[in-house]
Amino acid sequence: MPETYKLTINGVAREVVAGAALPLIYVLRNELGLMGTRYGCGLEQCGSCMVLIDGEPSYACTRAMDSMAGRDVRTVEGMGTVAAPHPLQQAFIDEQAGQCGYCLSGILISAMALLERNPDPSRAHITAALDGHLCRCGAHERIIRAIGRAAAVMRGEERP
Repeated sequence: MPETYKLTINGVAREVVAGAALPLIYVLRNELGLMGTRYGCGLEQCGSCMVLIDGEPSYACTRAMDSMAGRDVRTVEGMGTVAAPHPLQQAFIDEQAGQCGYCLSGILISAMALLERNPDPSRAHITAALDGHLCRCGAHERIIRAIGRAAAVMRGEERP
């Protein structure tokens, strides 16, 4: 039986009607039109579906709606805009840190969570934060470089 869930998505209070066991990813994509969160494996193995739930990276593919009431969710759509991209988004563009882009929304979310808790991450911190993400394009070095670049911009050490 569907229920109504109140939660905040990208800073906007929302009410959604969904079954208790329905994964969050289907509500984001099918009900709210937030297509940046990608469905990859459905098994928490690829990271394409990563969102922030109450500030923590979480897999939307397995997160049931019955655990979402009152939660704060941020998706890649909540990061920045075309006119004013988030420093991470701009750094990924500048470093050409993606090819197909399928994995990038999840990687950007995990990178944002990392930089919010650690504004000066080492390479080891960055690679640990990305450990749950698969990218088959071979852009790993550019992705790591882009995250380091965004961290420097966010600290005010580099110009965007």
